Amino acid sequence: MNYVNADTLRQASELLIQEAGTTRILAGGTDVLVQNRLGLVEPELVINIKFIEGMRTIEKEDGGYRIGAAVSGAELGENLGVRALWPGLVEGMGFIGSTQIQGRATLVGNLCNASPAADGVPALVTANATARVFGPSGFRECRVLDIPVAPGLTSLKKGEFITSLYLPARPQLAADAYLRFTPRTEMDIAVTSAAVSIALGAGGTIRDAQVALGAVAPTVLDLPSAASGLVGSKLDAATLDDLKNAASSACRPIDDKRGTAAFRTKTAGVLAQRAAKIAYQRAHEKL
Repeated sequence: MNYVNADTLRQASELLIQEAGTTRILAGGTDVLVQNRLGLVEPELVINIKFIEGMRTIEKEDGGYRIGAAVSGAELGENLGVRALWPGLVEGMGFIGSTQIQGRATLVGNLCNASPAADGVPALVTANATARVFGPSGFRECRVLDIPVAPGLTSLKKGEFITSLYLPARPQLAADAYLRFTPRTEMDIAVTSAAVSIALGAGGTIRDAQVALGAVAPTVLDLPSAASGLVGSKLDAATLDDLKNAASSACRPIDDKRGTAAFRTKTAGVLAQRAAKIAYQRAHEKL
């Protein structure tokens, strides 16, 4: 295995193109190194992008935030601006591993690992986040939702890698929440997860919403129809019941050792309800 510390984005892209065998980008390494050690993936080339300018920064941009590809979960959680706007996203990233892992694991890595159960991805989807991708043709912007296409597989082409994520500006009366079900209270993989983002009007009525589910389909599910059912309400009991039913109906889970398809379907609706309540309460506190 060859290992290279890339100095520029162009160098990293060219190295990816030149290598005919398996390649991996290293930003945090909590997936790449473990997979290599277990023999699941044996890359011919590993390219470290952590030392490229901008990879480890969080910057304000047009009212939102741009998060470099090598920003760790710990660094994300310490950023007061991101925490204020996207507490659910920070919560999701905070579920990943131990304190030691938090010092290395990255949000971009969590996305590119393309696990249906990734804790950081549902809240990225409800944030309408975009990924900045660099490759042979330069930069392009892509919805986070369009990056994973199947378990362990992304839409990134030969020579491409993500350099940053962008969380767009949001209204003042807005908040999000992320919840998951796991057999253990920590350091486990989500059996089911849900993220909800809500923006309120002046009277406390929901004027915009997003809903996403994890671990219930080959990729994270964006549920615009379930979200639209929240708009115009103050999250009354009937609206919450409709949300639960819509979330459960959208599920396409599998049976595995962590949970049955039926269990995942039921808990997805419950988690969506609970996440919506938390997001609504957080937004309502800003009135």
